Amino acid sequence: MAESITMPKLGESVTEGTITKWLVSPGDTVKKYDPIAEVMTDKVNAEVPSSFSGTIKELVVNEDTTVEVGEVICLIETEESSDSSKEVKEDPPAEEEEKVKQASSPEEKQEQPARFSPAVLNLSQKYGVDLSQLKGSGRGGRITRKDVEAAAEKPAPSVPDQKESAPAERTVEKQAPADGRVKDIPVSGVRKAIADNMAFSKQNAPHAWMMIEVDVTDLVRWREKNKERFYEQEGVKLTYMPFFMQAVTEALRRYPQVNSSWQNDTIRQYQSVHLSIAAASEDALYVPVIKDTDQKNLRGLARSLDETVNKVKKGTLDAESMRGGTFTLNNTGAFGSIQSQPILNPPQAAILSVEAIVKRPVVLDNDAIAVRHMVNLCMSLDHRVLDGLICGRFLQDIKETLESDPETKWSLT
Repeated sequence: MAESITMPKLGESVTEGTITKWLVSPGDTVKKYDPIAEVMTDKVNAEVPSSFSGTIKELVVNEDTTVEVGEVICLIETEESSDSSKEVKEDPPAEEEEKVKQASSPEEKQEQPARFSPAVLNLSQKYGVDLSQLKGSGRGGRITRKDVEAAAEKPAPSVPDQKESAPAERTVEKQAPADGRVKDIPVSGVRKAIADNMAFSKQNAPHAWMMIEVDVTDLVRWREKNKERFYEQEGVKLTYMPFFMQAVTEALRRYPQVNSSWQNDTIRQYQSVHLSIAAASEDALYVPVIKDTDQKNLRGLARSLDETVNKVKKGTLDAESMRGGTFTLNNTGAFGSIQSQPILNPPQAAILSVEAIVKRPVVLDNDAIAVRHMVNLCMSLDHRVLDGLICGRFLQDIKETLESDPETKWSLT
């Protein structure tokens, strides 16, 4: 008989996902647990396995379409098909249309307001769309993000037959160059997932920001002296990130308040340190997690980082490698940035950006002026969880670690 395969729940707080690529086509034969689609959710690439063995009948959802958890994404004719299932398959279209009408009737929508997911409600408020006026295209008449976006793209009723009256298009027209040439680029599933996650963070968490400057001159010289030896011993390059990872991890152990998240009526404090590391591929940003960094030394952190970055470049990250982060470390300095205000990675309470290490004149304690290697550490925090006092001490702790004697702190013997 024909069975439905739905969007699976790929994480504890995941409510929707975007089909970025179908791995099967109608008519293909698959076995149970075979991957049938690639899905993006909260910056995670994951594969959706088939729930049955059989033949793909229909792909209900197009690529780059976002659907909620539990919604049907494709139909499959199972191997246990019977004569009775064939009769179901040949139901007249009129009867099917009546079923859809009944499932999506206005009366049913009013009786079941729970069909509006938080994501749909937020989107409707953003675009000013009246949900009571929409007809849902989802299973059982559920209103989906696609329905809200389609309604938002319609021209305003007060100016009929003028497509340019839509707010979004007026904005594009004002910003267009004098010659009127523009290029509309479709938003990919990956880009949309990042946009939604960042918008959610800014709308829900009151961001505060702090910065501290660190003199890493001794660290720079020590790394330069030891990087070839390190590569010979470990087989991986010694970048600056493992030093910052270790300094941050040690500070999180001393200030566990920062290693936490907001959970509505509770502040959840994590006992282990799992660092989320922002890393970019050719066309997207990912935030894989390096687990238990508090149990790794400089060598272990360098190896773990190298392995993780290679997975990002090769596109082999799985969903599990993106989960469970307790604090995010962002290497914006790799792009030459010297100051930034990172957006929190929800539900984490803090994120730290390591800016570029630059040479500049600095006034020393004896009032002498010298050229030093300096780096800015920029931290965003969730003000529901953290305050300036704890975060200031946290940043000072990192500064003291990075400015300590490298021969003692980072010994390779």
